[in-house]
Amino acid sequence: MPERDAVLFANEAFYRAFADSDFETMAGLWATAEPVTCIHPGWPPLTGRDGVIESWRRILANGQAPKVACVQPEAFILGDVAFVICYEAVDDNALVATNLFRREGRQWKLVHHQAGPAPGLPPEEAAEPAPRPN
Repeated sequence: MPERDAVLFANEAFYRAFADSDFETMAGLWATAEPVTCIHPGWPPLTGRDGVIESWRRILANGQAPKVACVQPEAFILGDVAFVICYEAVDDNALVATNLFRREGRQWKLVHHQAGPAPGLPPEEAAEPAPRPN
């Protein structure tokens, strides 16, 4: 599988775990060999795996948590580090997110997630990212 596809697959797994309120999968997606951080909208920054994972435990256990869908993800590879920028559709609101991954063995693991307000979701016709030169 090409690296860009592998990163997008890891990103999709993150949003699938979120949508399914699957804490075990969510915890397994985060790096164990690297420091991790997370900035949830409206929260102070979280640093350290224990605090980040506990935040996801609380979010996913909340039966009133909003449904979140990833829209227009675009992956960027920098050696053993990669990031995805995307929009998050949250009920009738839009966020923009950055998900940072680091290769652990043969897998891409999350080391940072940050989401914040966006002016809206991209138009349908912008759903495909512009081609990049090789």
